[in-house]
Amino acid sequence: MGADFLADRALSCAIAVMAKASIPGRAKTRLVPPLAAEEAAALNTSFLRDVADNLIGVSVHANISGYMAFAPAGSAGFFRGIMPEGIGLLETVAPDFGQCLFQAATSLLDGGYGAVCLLNSDSPTLPAAYLTTAATALAVPGDRMVLGPSTDGGYYLIGLKGPHQRLFQDIVWSTERVAAQTLARAEELRLPVYHLPSWYDVDDADALRLLVGELFEAQPFRAWGSKATAASWTRKELARLLDDGDLAGRLGSKMPSSLVA
Repeated sequence: MGADFLADRALSCAIAVMAKASIPGRAKTRLVPPLAAEEAAALNTSFLRDVADNLIGVSVHANISGYMAFAPAGSAGFFRGIMPEGIGLLETVAPDFGQCLFQAATSLLDGGYGAVCLLNSDSPTLPAAYLTTAATALAVPGDRMVLGPSTDGGYYLIGLKGPHQRLFQDIVWSTERVAAQTLARAEELRLPVYHLPSWYDVDDADALRLLVGELFEAQPFRAWGSKATAASWTRKELARLLDDGDLAGRLGSKMPSSLVA
């Protein structure tokens, strides 16, 4: 790598999506039911495509580089087949989720990036402005953490400028305590925290109802602040399920019988 290339990276923020390949029975399993395993896997693919498009769009306005930090091992071919040009691939496989997060962060920081954000793949409508804000906050001199809390007690984004492994240790993953425990680790490290607005993860039937309401019933998750992302891939897949798969009935929603534009 040339000096100019490394200098550019040092001024850039890598945003890596913690992504799983769309394998039925292994992707979005908490959405089964109301979805079948194949439907959950297809929706996972739509989420990944929307998040990738969001990263490409943000890169026009902020100095960021988008990645998929993917699992399982050997699934690079799946991601090459669905990712737009400009999204890098980073195989990230470790014994537990905290180690996966730390591995993704250190790989990108060791690669010369000045900062890294780790992003979930469960929030296809997450406002692009939140990603821009995270990268901007990390560009300010001085060490810090950026945290985007999820409404279920976890987080949809964590941003770092250094390899703080403690942030990923002794966390009870997949519980409502994840964000609070992560903030406690930051306090231990005396690491300043920049807080993003909260958003929701689509990882159960209730959250799927929220998503359907946001995309088809003019019921925004948040009526103020930054505009939600359009999530066109997700909208198309959900419209298919609503029209052909009786998803509205499975969700107990009173929705029009046809939603395909």
